[in-house]
Amino acid sequence: MIELRHLRTLVALKETGSLAGAAKKRFVTQSALSHQIKELETRINSSIFIRKSKPLSFTQEGARLLNLAEEILPKVVETEYDLKQGLNDELNRLGVGIECHSCFRWLMPVMEQFRDAHPGVNLDLSSRHLFDSLNALEVGELDVVLTSDPVPGQSIAYQHLFDFEVKLVVANDHPLAQQEYVTPKQLERQSIISYPVPLQRLDLYRHFLEPAGVEAGEQISCDLTMMLLQRIACKDGVAALPTWSISESYGLNLTSVKLGPEGLKRPLFGAYRRDSSSARMAQQWLKLVAKEGLAKQHKLN
Repeated sequence: MIELRHLRTLVALKETGSLAGAAKKRFVTQSALSHQIKELETRINSSIFIRKSKPLSFTQEGARLLNLAEEILPKVVETEYDLKQGLNDELNRLGVGIECHSCFRWLMPVMEQFRDAHPGVNLDLSSRHLFDSLNALEVGELDVVLTSDPVPGQSIAYQHLFDFEVKLVVANDHPLAQQEYVTPKQLERQSIISYPVPLQRLDLYRHFLEPAGVEAGEQISCDLTMMLLQRIACKDGVAALPTWSISESYGLNLTSVKLGPEGLKRPLFGAYRRDSSSARMAQQWLKLVAKEGLAKQHKLN
C-alpha cells in the first residue's frame, strides 16, 4: 500500500518545505508529485499535509508516515549499497570531493595517514565536481566533501573542521604592499588573479568586494599555484589566497596583506551523507583532516 517513492516524497517535502521544492528534489514535475500525493492520501484515506500552510505543515497522519520514512529509507540505502558492493571483503572506496584548488598539497600527509590506517580502502581525492560537489555527494557520486559553503538539508551532515584566513597577495613593490590592511574600495577595478573559478564564487568577491558594493576588475585564471603566484609577482594583478598557499611562495617577492582590519576568516566543513554506509569512514577521514589543518594553522600563525 505504501511504496518507497511515497516515503521519499515525504522526506523531500520536509527538507524543502514546498511542493515545488520537493518536485525539483525528486526530479519530477509538480503536477506528477501532486498526483502521487493524492494517490497516497486516497490509499490512507487522510490528508498528508495542511494545504496552503507556510512553512509546510504535516497532519498527524503525515507526520507518522514521515517518521516511518526517516526510519526505513536509511536502511534501504545502506542495504542497496551493500548488495551493489557485494557482501564479501572487496576493497571499499571513499570518494572525496574538494572545492578548493590549494588544499591538495597539504592534504597529502592526511592521505598517507589514512591509507596506513585503512589499507583496504581506496581513497579517491578529486576536484572533478568542483562546482557541483554537494549535489554529487547527495546522489552518491562522492562520499565526503570539503567545503566552506554548507547548504542546509536533512540528508547531509556538516562537521566543522577549522577556520582559516584569506589574505590579499601582491608583489613586494605593489602600492598596497605596505598597508596594514586593505579596504574593498582600494581594490576597486583591480585585476584579480585566481584559480579557474567563476568570480561570483571567489571569497574575495563574495565576502569582501560585493558586500561593500565594489566592482571587481578583470579576472585572470590560472590552473597552477606556481603560475598564479608568478603572475602576481609580475604585477599582472592581485589574488586572495588561504594562508597555507601563501606560505609556498617559491622564492618570489610577494607580500600578504589582511583583508579589512579584522581579516577575512572562512570556515572549512566536512560534509557526508547521514544515511550512507560510508559515513563512519568519512568521519575518520575528516578527523585526520581537522588534525592536520589545525596543526598547519598553528604553524602559520
